[in-house]
Amino acid sequence: MIWIVFALGAAISWGLYGPVLHRGQVELGSPLRAMLCVGIAYFLIGVMFPLITLWSQGQLNGFNMKGSTFATIGGALGALGAICIIYAFRTGGLPTYVMPVVFAGAPIVNVLFSMLLHPPKTAPNPLLYLGILMASIGTGLVLYFKPQS
Repeated sequence: MIWIVFALGAAISWGLYGPVLHRGQVELGSPLRAMLCVGIAYFLIGVMFPLITLWSQGQLNGFNMKGSTFATIGGALGALGAICIIYAFRTGGLPTYVMPVVFAGAPIVNVLFSMLLHPPKTAPNPLLYLGILMASIGTGLVLYFKPQS
């Protein structure tokens, strides 16, 4: 059950991501300056940490084309998402609007795409579709009733 600790760590990190990134973008006065800072952070945490760790464990080998391709596409999708969030802010979106759309939409896209990649052996429980509907309605409620800044 240690996975839940890491999942909660991701939820906390990504929950703070939008407001902190927005503040940085406002302070820097440019979405590209903010994206450069995001890229530096990705490099330090996403490149240097695993590089040093793999090197120290003697595991800088064993890469294959298929795994490397999919992992790189996943990283590109993450970076593209960061660019989309930055430009959502740049074009007038605020974290209290942008991030609920992102974080309610992402699980829906995830489940539907995962079902496409790994078709279920049996028909999904109808409550899945109710959950998708509720996530969509919930996002609308969060956006409509969000506290005014």
